[in-house]
Amino acid sequence: MSDAGAGYLGVSASLTGRKWVGPSADSLRLAEAMEQQTELPPALCRILVQRGVAAEDVDRFLAPALRDLLPDPMTLLDMEPAAERLIAAVDRGEKIAIFADYDVDGGSSAALLLDWLHQLGRDATLYVPDRIDEGYGPNEPAMAELAASHDLIICVDCGTLSFDAVAAARGADVVILDHHLGSETLPDALAVVNPNRQDESGDLAHLCAAAVVFLVLVDANRRLKARGKAGPDLMSMLDLVALATVADVAPLTGVNRALVRQGLKIMARRARPGLAALADVANLSSPPSAYTLGFVFGPRVNAGGRVGRADLGARCLSTRDPHEAQSLAEKLDALNSERREIENAVRDAALAQAEDRGLDAPLVWAAGEGWHPGVVGIVAARLKEATNRPAVVIGLDGDEGKGSGRSITGVDLGHVVQKLAAEGLLLKGGGHRMAAGLTVARDQLEAAMERLSELLAKQGAGAHGPRDLRLDATLMPGAATVELIEQIEAAGPFGQGAPAPRFAFPDAKILHAKQVGSGHLKVSFGDGLGARLDAIAFGAFDSALGPAVMNHGGARFHLAGRLEINHWGGRQIPQMRLEDAARASE
Repeated sequence: MSDAGAGYLGVSASLTGRKWVGPSADSLRLAEAMEQQTELPPALCRILVQRGVAAEDVDRFLAPALRDLLPDPMTLLDMEPAAERLIAAVDRGEKIAIFADYDVDGGSSAALLLDWLHQLGRDATLYVPDRIDEGYGPNEPAMAELAASHDLIICVDCGTLSFDAVAAARGADVVILDHHLGSETLPDALAVVNPNRQDESGDLAHLCAAAVVFLVLVDANRRLKARGKAGPDLMSMLDLVALATVADVAPLTGVNRALVRQGLKIMARRARPGLAALADVANLSSPPSAYTLGFVFGPRVNAGGRVGRADLGARCLSTRDPHEAQSLAEKLDALNSERREIENAVRDAALAQAEDRGLDAPLVWAAGEGWHPGVVGIVAARLKEATNRPAVVIGLDGDEGKGSGRSITGVDLGHVVQKLAAEGLLLKGGGHRMAAGLTVARDQLEAAMERLSELLAKQGAGAHGPRDLRLDATLMPGAATVELIEQIEAAGPFGQGAPAPRFAFPDAKILHAKQVGSGHLKVSFGDGLGARLDAIAFGAFDSALGPAVMNHGGARFHLAGRLEINHWGGRQIPQMRLEDAARASE
């Protein structure tokens, strides 16, 4: 079925106000042909076709080999001097400092280097700036102090625009391993390895900083091997690369997809004390998934940088002591709970302000007095998800506002923010395609947001309906088996650039529905022929979805959502993550 006219299954306005959009007639024909050639389940074939996979490429896509997809590190500029300087520091027993950003990507990048150095019998000083007192990236006082007592400073997930701070590191060599957008000139560092330098090809622009660090370590290991020395075990470090890739919203396509798939396998072994401890404090009972990385581990690792000590996340990821890992994970878990409370207050105020301003513009934005800088990025992500538009949220303090933005697929927010900074409408700004940070003068706020909206519109922001829900296929409850879900997961991992497939269950009979937790809905539904499926809808009572389904009165519904395996009591049970519903026609 197509989504022509009223929408997929005739749903033009669901209980959450969205039009349902289904696969096109062309994609259905391609999926049918793939099914005949491969004998794979129809639902999986539809998913593969939606992702542009040809029938002859199915086997390679379902079993991606990292050795085939990993790019040659030497394709990145400055790779040789970066890797050689790192090896020289190890050989000479020099003092090394790692200056890392305070988010998951920065913490994972730092932990990668610390792990690699430890396996070679070397240590390094970890420095993570305080988000509020120091702000993002290297600063002059910190770099000067580190340079006074270290021979080499490695900046990870930051540094590409830190001209003055790098210049302040007199007496030490500086190597920058980053992925944020660069300007036409670079800091005076020994090496700047960054796929988003202006003079790079852009072929690897989708890598997060941890993936860039990993490529540097791959090259360093090759150089060690050429000299007859054994390098550290890099495959065991892919859990960190996977975590950073998902948490930093890098697209899960190509090599990123392979890195995350392999990283999840490594993570399942629970060999890294910090990640094992984070899993324990979060009461995880199932193997890690991309969802786990983005919504369980990521927020906790980030919590230290948002509302606590900035280096807690990196320390948790890099420690080799299980007892220290447990202590750090508990602190991060507590800080994450505190972060949630702060976030909820800012989110409610920001959403109300954005709604008053209108949610149909190319940019959705809000600014408030004293909004905590540690949560504005998360709130921007919530606004983006709710509206399908780039969003910016700014906390005002005195004459300035510090904010964070999140973008949608196909719209490069970091480039536009950097352009505004060059035009003088922002005091500072930078980032990458999907996320950016900025500082703006209070009296320039309206003008800056208007210009930002104008530039984003030229990239197509606001052109798509905010309430469209894209569905891959229809299923009946009896078809949603553990075996099918496992086959579907082979097409993953799912996330940015590779959304998890959504299925519609038409004309479902509600067998049982009740409210659980803080506004969530638990449902069992069937097809009237004996088959049934359980579902959970988080936050269902924030819209008409929860009340309508719970008080169904015998009415039938079209239900839409994603499939997952619920690991409970040693059993594997198919479950639906219910996202939307619409009353079926009488």
